[in-house]
Amino acid sequence: MIALRFQAANGAITTAEAQPGETLLRVGQRAGQPLEGTCGGQMACATCHVLIDPAYLDHLPAPSAEEEDMLDLVPDATRSSRLACQIVMTERLGNMVVRLP
Repeated sequence: MIALRFQAANGAITTAEAQPGETLLRVGQRAGQPLEGTCGGQMACATCHVLIDPAYLDHLPAPSAEEEDMLDLVPDATRSSRLACQIVMTERLGNMVVRLP
């Protein structure tokens, strides 16, 4: 299991566990986080927008052009913005903090 934490906009922390290969979207939904994933993880919306702890950005593959296009539609996107449906959990992401905008 891969341990991680979700931080709500109000600062509240929720701990969660992921299986390797599981998407961050599914982990967040199972942990009761407000990640809609309206498109079912098909990268056709941005309702699973999250902010990744900058210390972990180098542990992730670069976002695809399609993901960057979707993030361009997010008004509060930052350099650490990603779509949770596109992040596949690996052991390298253990203890990561994921902020919810």
